[in-house]
Amino acid sequence: MNCCDTKNKQANKGTLDPFVIGIIAVTVIILFGAIFLAGKTGGTVSVPVDTQVSLTTSDTKYDWGDIDINGGMAIKDFEIKNNGSSVLKLYDVKTSCTCTTAQLKSASLTSPKFSMHDKGPFVFEINPGESASLIVEFDPLFHGPNGTGPISRTITMSSNDANNPTLSYILTANVVKK
Repeated sequence: MNCCDTKNKQANKGTLDPFVIGIIAVTVIILFGAIFLAGKTGGTVSVPVDTQVSLTTSDTKYDWGDIDINGGMAIKDFEIKNNGSSVLKLYDVKTSCTCTTAQLKSASLTSPKFSMHDKGPFVFEINPGESASLIVEFDPLFHGPNGTGPISRTITMSSNDANNPTLSYILTANVVKK
């Protein structure tokens, strides 16, 4: 039978070409995958600035000195205090490397551990007159047994304090084999 025959055209009328079905299926899979991934990565939070918030923090820099690569996690706590009359809100906590995590903790609330690729809608609140800790953990073995030498890691977060909209903590060390 010739492809141009009227009989052949009538027999195929109402059926879809398998190639077209394949294109539609791939498009649907990609679309659902994109929607799924967009939901997993979260988004930034919009928190209005509050002039009644006044945060203070302990030092924003710390040097661990020499850290043994096989010595386990290096940990440093920083205090963050709300000296204002409104609730202090901290959000968009990020680290500069996956080998480092940051977690906020108060007497009544503990945040998830945040890392380099974490981004989500979590807002940590500190009531007026209260304090919280920023707990930073660095894993010296994360980069493997040859990951020695000087390191510098940065923790950043946003706040609703008009005078301190962004907090940045810098931690340094020299990773060594002892």
